[in-house]
Amino acid sequence: MELTVSKRERNSNAKSLRSKGVLPAVVYGRSEESTPIAVDQKEFEKVFKAAGESTMITLKGLGAHKDVLIHEVDVDPVSSEPLHADFYAIEKGQKVTVSIPLEFVGESVAVKEKEGILVKVMHELEIEVEPKELPRSIEVDISKLVELEDQIKVSDLPLPPSAKFFVDVDEVVAMVDVVKEEVEEEAPGDISQIEISEERGKKEEEAEAAEGAEEKKE
Repeated sequence: MELTVSKRERNSNAKSLRSKGVLPAVVYGRSEESTPIAVDQKEFEKVFKAAGESTMITLKGLGAHKDVLIHEVDVDPVSSEPLHADFYAIEKGQKVTVSIPLEFVGESVAVKEKEGILVKVMHELEIEVEPKELPRSIEVDISKLVELEDQIKVSDLPLPPSAKFFVDVDEVVAMVDVVKEEVEEEAPGDISQIEISEERGKKEEEAEAAEGAEEKKE
């Protein structure tokens, strides 16, 4: 994916740019000086929808083409339109560390036919990877969950060859839980007998109190 951008003045009026359909942005990197740029807003929205924040794109229009990630996007809280974007330039040979969302696909027999409950333990996985191998998402095939209490672990995920992750390979990503039956509390056997017992207890207490009063008079 590619985006054509142009340099802009550092103190240019962002509101004025947006009114013309231009999105103010900035590109920077580990050894790249921060450079204010401008990009067509509609083109940016199209690429951002397809790439998200975990796919490498190429910026054109700044001399040499730059491989970048969309690092951060400020959006309008009401309209959800982008107001500003940060692009992170990637050096040649540099690996990047990104949290990749997990995409659950397929259908679990244990859930569909055996009344199990699908538990998604993880929703994203942080990996260090070559930029060109960055996936938009990582698929988790839940059709592998056939029996109750089956699990999918990090070691079962289809990761790019250069990917390095920071959790244990046996960390659970998803599993099938068993429906636990609720134990009903037993109702009291004979309520009338309880009421009679309580009444008898009250009368005994009253009799003891009366006896104590008589003893004090004597």
